[in-house]
Amino acid sequence: MQEQAPPPEAPDTGTVADAYEDNWVDKWAPAAARPYLRLSRADRPIGTWLLLLPCWWGLALSMLHDQKAGWFDLWIFAGCAIGAFLMRGAGCTWNDITDREYDGQVARTRSRPIPSGQVTVRGAAIWMCVQALISFAILLTFNTAAIRLGVLALLPVAIYPFAKRFTWWPQVFLGLAFNWGALLAWTAHSGELQAPAVVLYMAGIAWTLFYDTIYAHQDTEDDALIGVKSTARLFGEATSQWLRRFLMATVGLMGLTVIFALVPNASVLALVIALGGPWAMGWHMAWQLRGLDIHNPAKMLQLFRVNRDTGIIPLVFFAIALLL
Repeated sequence: MQEQAPPPEAPDTGTVADAYEDNWVDKWAPAAARPYLRLSRADRPIGTWLLLLPCWWGLALSMLHDQKAGWFDLWIFAGCAIGAFLMRGAGCTWNDITDREYDGQVARTRSRPIPSGQVTVRGAAIWMCVQALISFAILLTFNTAAIRLGVLALLPVAIYPFAKRFTWWPQVFLGLAFNWGALLAWTAHSGELQAPAVVLYMAGIAWTLFYDTIYAHQDTEDDALIGVKSTARLFGEATSQWLRRFLMATVGLMGLTVIFALVPNASVLALVIALGGPWAMGWHMAWQLRGLDIHNPAKMLQLFRVNRDTGIIPLVFFAIALLL
């Protein structure tokens, strides 16, 4: 089994081990702000995309469902983007506060701001509250039903960091938190939570199980030593078979969502084009499976990151269908 390389020693720059090379935080952000932006994973934007894309799926499919679009939908689109950046930052800060003892024992995470000493726990807690409060201010611009859903979203966010301590399926809890935006954005447009949004939420959870199992394979050796559970450790050499199941669940559930959302109001052409979204997404996930190497952490990180493109693919199809 290939050994995972230790993170680079960077006492002067504080760069986090799995940050993007030449990321904007390390290059352009003021020195005093860098530790807090690293805490929010601003140097690793893939998580923001993975939180945001289900929001945009929900908004697009909600508009296709009722065949209505207004100027406020542009604000929902933008508000979800800003909120995803902030709430992902707040969630990651909470995760790092609760995991600070574990992170110091894992090669990939010991360079994070709290275990490396760049940020105190108190400073991290204040930063988390600032991000959450700004997000809440954005949420208050939506309708009442969406606001209630947004507040309820705090529950899976709060639980997720502890899940790997009591279950082999912490990726399910991540999926519950990361795909909540599908429910919220649908409701922000329509004014009520409807069945297609729930099915879309389930599709997003299946997708999260797919990409976060890939991600978790970077840390399986360290996780085993410190007793942290994950689907990567649970599946082991059978990971490929399980990922195929998650792929099929993602495509099947998203396809059902499209049908439930577009029939009977949308045109047949719009329905066909929208159904191309989950189909094309599935092919992209299948392409990832062809390159899977669970013993190569660098390859697993690379595959995890391409899931931004995986999630954009159906959105493109939904946008085309909206134009018809």
